[in-house]
Amino acid sequence: MASTVISDKRPGYGQLLRTPGALSFLLPGFAARQPFAMLTIGIVLLVQHTTGSFGSAGAVAAVTGVSMALFAPQSGKLADRFGQRAVLVPGVLVHTASVSLLVALALAGAPLWALFLAAVPAGASVPQVGPMVRARWAAKLDGTPLMPTAAAFESVTDEFTFVVGPVLATALCTGVHPAAGLIAEAALTLVGGLFFAAQRATQPAYGVSAATTAEPHRSALSIPGVRVLIVAFLGIGSVFGGMQVSLTAFTEEIGNPGANGLLYGIFAAGNMLAGIAMGAVAWKTGPRRRLILGYAGLTVAASLLWTAHSVLLLGALGLVVGLCIAPALITGYTIVETLIPASARTEAFTWLTGAVALGQAAAVTVAGRLADAHGASSGFLVPMAGTVLALATLLALRSRLKPRESSRVAARGIGHRVPVAVD
Repeated sequence: MASTVISDKRPGYGQLLRTPGALSFLLPGFAARQPFAMLTIGIVLLVQHTTGSFGSAGAVAAVTGVSMALFAPQSGKLADRFGQRAVLVPGVLVHTASVSLLVALALAGAPLWALFLAAVPAGASVPQVGPMVRARWAAKLDGTPLMPTAAAFESVTDEFTFVVGPVLATALCTGVHPAAGLIAEAALTLVGGLFFAAQRATQPAYGVSAATTAEPHRSALSIPGVRVLIVAFLGIGSVFGGMQVSLTAFTEEIGNPGANGLLYGIFAAGNMLAGIAMGAVAWKTGPRRRLILGYAGLTVAASLLWTAHSVLLLGALGLVVGLCIAPALITGYTIVETLIPASARTEAFTWLTGAVALGQAAAVTVAGRLADAHGASSGFLVPMAGTVLALATLLALRSRLKPRESSRVAARGIGHRVPVAVD
């Protein structure tokens, strides 16, 4: 149980940041997660430059995303068992080498199959810094009202990353060299990842010490609610991937490729602003209801993207879509914390992160081929399809998102004036 003093009022970001030891992992964690948002767009821009095909570029990026989605949960399991540092240090070294190889092959005009082979280890070794930071928050704040605030803060941090990362990668690729985005991604991964790994004092308990007799070790994937949330996060990934490729294709189509970073930045800024608001509001509705309502709004907004035929309208719609993503992401991470035992925290968070990457990978592939064949607007159909299917799953299986009884008991034990809403 955290030692942080909790008041009856809704805890805010200031109180969260005063959590003992928080800044020691937040600052290096912020630096280490920047490359995550640069990888896909960096691959798309480099491979599209060397091959002339959005479809090929999307396929290579998709291989990276699928590889990450498959290996990220295994990385989470290893971190829960052996500690974050033991997983992170070799991971960042492999990732830096793999991305460097991918860049060299692309610039040398290597065949597509060679790029696919290099993309596998590049994706498999993506450092799971975001889930590791969330696991550190959970270890410090378990059972306190600060957890939703921490989830909102992490979403804001993620979305600020998605503001900075794609804009930085696009600027480097278009203004310096087509490979500059990926080179910067590899360098930031190496430096930021090793710096984060060095923060051993805030590393969560792992191995036998992470489990209790009341809550023995259990795989996160065995919990039905986690599987439902994975589907929801796949839909969110389809929005990220569909937007990245379709915005790139759209700006190329209108002869203004430099607008790509601006449009994606507007989309991510909407997400970040909504995340800030989510952490400041004292919600009276339960997280399940918030997730469904937020996801319904995201589905409606994403379904309108394909109708936009101007930079101004696409920017406005992208902003609305971004505003709708944060509530779904934050609430999903809040819910998963109530579903899992402490011994599976990092694994659960990496399943959700991996689901976003897998949805992004599938969307990048499909949207790229649609853009090649039918124009940029058709690529925006992918976010619509992904969110519609995910929303249908959430509605059908929402009963599986009820929290564990031990989570509700812990929440009630914090103070009699803290409401425990589960619907």
